[in-house]
Amino acid sequence: MSSPPLSGFDRRLFLTSLLGATAAAAGLSGCAGGSAAADTEGAATEPLAGEVPAGTSLKISSYQNVQQLQFKLAKVPALPFKVSSWVNIGAGPDVINAFRANSLDLANNAGIPPIQAHYQGFDAKIVAINLTRKPNYLFATKPGSDIRAVEDFRGRKLAFSQGQAQGVVLLRALKKAGLKYDEVKLVPLTSNQFLTALQSGQVDIAPLANSQVPAYLKQYGGKGARVVRTDVVDLLNLLWAPQSVLNDSAKAAAIAAYIPRWAKGQVWQYEHPDVWNEEFYVKTQNLTPDQAKSISDLANKPLFPPSWDEAIRWEQETADLLAEGGFVKKFDVSTLFDHRFESIAAEAVPAEYRR
Repeated sequence: MSSPPLSGFDRRLFLTSLLGATAAAAGLSGCAGGSAAADTEGAATEPLAGEVPAGTSLKISSYQNVQQLQFKLAKVPALPFKVSSWVNIGAGPDVINAFRANSLDLANNAGIPPIQAHYQGFDAKIVAINLTRKPNYLFATKPGSDIRAVEDFRGRKLAFSQGQAQGVVLLRALKKAGLKYDEVKLVPLTSNQFLTALQSGQVDIAPLANSQVPAYLKQYGGKGARVVRTDVVDLLNLLWAPQSVLNDSAKAAAIAAYIPRWAKGQVWQYEHPDVWNEEFYVKTQNLTPDQAKSISDLANKPLFPPSWDEAIRWEQETADLLAEGGFVKKFDVSTLFDHRFESIAAEAVPAEYRR
């Protein structure tokens, strides 16, 4: 059973309920102080190796097998290393736990999980950036709701995941609407609990990914559920890895070889929406062609900037927003980026996908 809404916005209770037994089991002594603990002897600074040594392997996240399918359809060149496992996880808290357990080497997430990992005392770095210009999330209401705008969120129960992109999208939407945290009731949940919370009426609003909305409205639209659209975006789609992995020169070289294929796969998917709709949304997600098209029509054009300056500014704004709410301690996010990898993705794609 999930935690109750935050009464009086008790942040200590909130963080305890969200991190809970996971933090205790992992021994997150750095969490209370909000400073990243040194999991390694420091960041690797030597140049990346030009070739991947024989016998190198990586454990890579691929939620719902998206990455394997994307590589297969895009016919990207074979990886010069072994993928010992494609790990079917995507949510930031799950990725951080997998990093800690040494069961994952490289993951694809939004901008907030690296901030949350830092706050928990886990050292990891961002190695690739894909900028997002259009909203990836819509705010869905519970069935029978009268909510029609963000301003209507005042006094309502809002599903909130501190460690995931959905959480930052919500905080940014509240700030833009002029709503303070104590004017709403944030219910601490993880994104995989949002649909159930909406269906049961546990929350009034939850941010859902564009891909989730068609199925939700098909089931509950006739019962008064709707979506509230905003122009709030979650700018960063990124690859990141534990510092301990990046300190391994062979694994770092493998990550450098993976990044161009990742970028090319994103471009291919964007350029072939009809094929992707059929092969992924229809065949694996059981959506109708029309539902699949409604998702792909909202797709972002991939953008792999040669410079990470904009990404760093955005990440700093995000961390500062969380710090303002008392969720993390303020820190310099530039420490989250490994600049050895900065230009790799951009160099792998045509110029139109670099700016």
